[in-house]
Amino acid sequence: MTTRTEAVRELIVWAALAILCAALCCSGKAGAAAPEIAANASAAESAPAKLETAPAKSATSPAKPESAPAKLETAPAKSATSPAKPGAAPATEPAKELTLDLGGGVTMKFNLIPAGKFMRRQYLNGVEKDPYEVTISKPFYMGVYEVTQEQYERVMGKNPSKFKGATNPVESVSSFDGEEFCKKLSEKTGRTVRLPTEAEWEYACRAGTQTHFSFGDAETDLGDYGWYRENSNNTTHPVGQKKPNPWGLYDMHGNVWEWCWDWYGNYPAEPVTDPQGPASSPSRVLRSGAYDYPADRCGSHDRSDWSRSHAVDNYPNYGLRVAVSVSAPGQ
Repeated sequence: MTTRTEAVRELIVWAALAILCAALCCSGKAGAAAPEIAANASAAESAPAKLETAPAKSATSPAKPESAPAKLETAPAKSATSPAKPGAAPATEPAKELTLDLGGGVTMKFNLIPAGKFMRRQYLNGVEKDPYEVTISKPFYMGVYEVTQEQYERVMGKNPSKFKGATNPVESVSSFDGEEFCKKLSEKTGRTVRLPTEAEWEYACRAGTQTHFSFGDAETDLGDYGWYRENSNNTTHPVGQKKPNPWGLYDMHGNVWEWCWDWYGNYPAEPVTDPQGPASSPSRVLRSGAYDYPADRCGSHDRSDWSRSHAVDNYPNYGLRVAVSVSAPGQ
């Protein structure tokens, strides 16, 4: 009995030892793995993740430097306001009216005269000859009024007129005075101010008509349009008090004679374009007639001349009206 009991005990002891050995084996493998796991963990902590060292592209990435502007900003686009090439056709039509500021509240107004043609009437010893065609190839601005005394004095610093009045036409001026006035006014305003050519003057006066006056042939109607011997009381009058011609120009018949650019000479015998008269002459052309002249000397085609040997202060009926050349766009 005893032997049997002891055998059972031995079996139990061996079983317990087997279990213990198995447990010890498992424990040994786990212990060997632990250091490797710890080492791997330590390496992971010391080496930053790849995502952190190489930032991913995103919508919040910085823009390119501002020092490199967009192409549109560095290359201005062509536009209607870009200066025209030399000789190019004007981009727009010139304004119908022009006003020059002379300073001190004094201004000078001009109307645009279009390019065109007219038939010039000419006379020889009082007999009319065949008219011929004159072409004005370029538009220009013509003074709406004769140059007044306040305008002349504002530019020249003096007033030589005999019949004083701020808005009366300046008179007792020579063609050289007129040229100097134009030069100073050009410098003052930046525009090309000049005396009109004789052809420009007649073309602007006629305003598309072919009659003796710009309003017709009747001398009895002249009093509605100008100052002449029959209605002036032998003096000049403020500009713009009478009716204008069809192109809005006042006092084209009478009040004072008006200087032209041309030297006085015979007309050509054939059609011409933009004539400027002879190269030289003893005298200069005047147009318009004056307050002390009869009606038949105040027509659209009537002309007079002044010799350089005559003292101009003896002629208080010599005045002027100026023109302005049409500038190219942007000027």
